Amino acid sequence: MVTTAAAAHKPQQQQTRVLIVGNYCHDVLIQDDTVKAESLGGAASFISNVVNGMSIPCNLVSKVGEDFKYPVDYTPIVIPTSKTTVFHAYFDLGIHENGHQDRVLKRVCACDPIRPSDLPDVRSNFGMAVGVGGEILPETLERMIEICDAVFVDIQALIRVFDSVDGTVKLVKLEETGFYSMLPRIGVLKASSEEAVFMDVEEVRKWCCVVVTNGKDGCKVYWKDGELRISPFSANQEDPTGAGDSFLGGFVAGLVQGLAVPDAALLGNLFGSLTVEQIGLPKFDSRLLQRVKDEVQRRKMQCLHCERSDNELEFLKPVGHEQFHASLGSAKLIPPCSSQARPWTPSNSPKETEQTLIPHYTAQAKLLVNSVYEEPIQTVEGKP
Repeated sequence: MVTTAAAAHKPQQQQTRVLIVGNYCHDVLIQDDTVKAESLGGAASFISNVVNGMSIPCNLVSKVGEDFKYPVDYTPIVIPTSKTTVFHAYFDLGIHENGHQDRVLKRVCACDPIRPSDLPDVRSNFGMAVGVGGEILPETLERMIEICDAVFVDIQALIRVFDSVDGTVKLVKLEETGFYSMLPRIGVLKASSEEAVFMDVEEVRKWCCVVVTNGKDGCKVYWKDGELRISPFSANQEDPTGAGDSFLGGFVAGLVQGLAVPDAALLGNLFGSLTVEQIGLPKFDSRLLQRVKDEVQRRKMQCLHCERSDNELEFLKPVGHEQFHASLGSAKLIPPCSSQARPWTPSNSPKETEQTLIPHYTAQAKLLVNSVYEEPIQTVEGKP
């Protein structure tokens, strides 16, 4: 069962450290056979974006090829013999037959996997296994469990497989993977509602906390002794890419700062809602971030009196949870600074969307409509 509060609530030596493990990617968003945007991708980029925005120190282990083209705060491992992982996301104007899928994702190039020897030889309070292209190996997750007080895993790192012909992302049952036996030793397993059907939630919750995100309906937290639905924040969706990653970044950011699980999940929902309102990696308004950090600090002080037995995470909603939700919702309504980029809409020109980046984290301008992607769009590795 979950005992991750040993990391979240024990006296801090200096600063709680987060280890993020997952490859950076080149994301290409395509609609009607036209490249609509190119962006830095990969769960690691979205999560570090949130963690940096919340001023939480972290380490990041990622691999790229020499063709990697985005500035980032955390230098990746460059593999001269490999190219950077590339994903093409094909968007449909309508609803698919399953009633909820709004994109088809294809991996058209894959960088090398991350191996245990690539991880730092130091302990971390929180480890995050967040691969997107098959780069997290079972032995790598084993090593993360050894060197981290608590490990958070995105199920996509465990159950994704890729069509051998065109790279289309497919999912397999969790119990059929080499990761299944490790579940009792991880802290939290995060899945989208679409991914959750590939595991037996009732069984997995006996071993670790399970968080299932459900877009505009928020998320649900399952643990051995109960379950809890966490309210969403309204959003005008432009691009669902990275929403679950940003959720996980916000969730862990909240736990790092001592929030109870329900409050941390609210913070995750907030960052997920902010992410879907922009194309690609989002730019968070600096005033909004400061307001959110202030609200988190205020909430932390309100809950200092809450008793937690055996250093375990608190799963029940603390008093004032609904007010915290309202406060975060109010923060989201803060008008953006004029120097911040506006969310992309079809009426915006590329010139209008490329604005000055806020100083305390790195993001990239989005390349919209007039694509400068250097390679032809591919459906099969190496074949136009």
